[in-house]
Amino acid sequence: MPSLTETFSAHFGHAPDGVWSAPGRVNLIGEHTDYNGGLALPIALPQRTRCAASAREDDVLSIHSLQDDSSVEVRIDDVAPGHPAGWTAYVAGVLWALREAGYAVRGLEVVVDGQVPLGAGLSSSAALECSVAAAASDLFGLGLLESAEGRSTLASACQRAENDIAGAPTGGMDQAAAMHCTERHALRLDCRDGSTSQVPFDLSAHDVVLLVTDTRASHALADGQYGARRDSCERAADILGVEFLREIDPAALDEALAQLPDDVLRRRTRHVVTEIARVDEVVDALRRNDLEEVGRLFVASHESLRDDYEVSCTELDLVVDTAVDEGALGARMTGGGFGGSAIALVPVAEVDRVSAAIATAFADAKLTAPVSFSVTAGGPASKD
Repeated sequence: MPSLTETFSAHFGHAPDGVWSAPGRVNLIGEHTDYNGGLALPIALPQRTRCAASAREDDVLSIHSLQDDSSVEVRIDDVAPGHPAGWTAYVAGVLWALREAGYAVRGLEVVVDGQVPLGAGLSSSAALECSVAAAASDLFGLGLLESAEGRSTLASACQRAENDIAGAPTGGMDQAAAMHCTERHALRLDCRDGSTSQVPFDLSAHDVVLLVTDTRASHALADGQYGARRDSCERAADILGVEFLREIDPAALDEALAQLPDDVLRRRTRHVVTEIARVDEVVDALRRNDLEEVGRLFVASHESLRDDYEVSCTELDLVVDTAVDEGALGARMTGGGFGGSAIALVPVAEVDRVSAAIATAFADAKLTAPVSFSVTAGGPASKD
């Protein structure tokens, strides 16, 4: 298969101006908290989406994918909600959002190579957006990769692309992770004020790995279920008289729940408030190298997502239950849910056995074979 730069040269008739990349992410804990002004704790994956790109002098964005050999051309001024459709919305939306924010961007020639598994809850969309945003920043002299503030600006543009053009009502955690995560660290992200801090996350010193299992149960965040959860949270916050559910003190949670008119709102609110608290509990446990406590909190998070937020599924539950039964310190679904991936903290000596047990459990249940792989914490969007 031709390389990314070879494909670019063959498609456009000249070499690209450069290649940029951005990572997928795994969220260690803090699920469905970002749009509630809460906390999240992602790491960047080693798997990245790369884009070869050159600047154009006109308004035309010409996009080609190495994965499906498809091409799309669109003028930036013609980009609008739902246009272009499909995966190209994530690319075109970035340039549209940067222009909407007042940046002088023009068209691009782009070939993308996505190595983040699609539909796996590992944020392939944000990886795509952020690789293109990094390219645009460099090619148009915006200088936004050079500072934390500039990277936050790019992350915001990418989030707007996903929300307004692609139509997925996600929070900003995925894009912030792709722009701010660093190697061997998790990112404590405060989604209310955008502040970040780095938390050491190097499991190798403890003979433990983070095992990711892509259940192959594909999810789609634009299908209404994600939006319904977000709507419930906004309704609960309105009833409780707060801007975000983040503002509910965990110590006063029972009092807050008593004010809500139905069980669905109570369960959604309980998940968000307790999940936000669990993020800092995991941060504290990581700082004191208490991985058993991290594992316990992983399981508590999954149970909350399964029972109160109702975003798990048979495949995710099977991974978590099997991993814990086979010796994992803890496991949980990660990402938006309704499919996608689960993560487990597994002693190095048990990785092969846990992975095999998960595969066997899926086969016994006559489910599509999952894919399990170990990951380390990678770096942010950059020029290759």
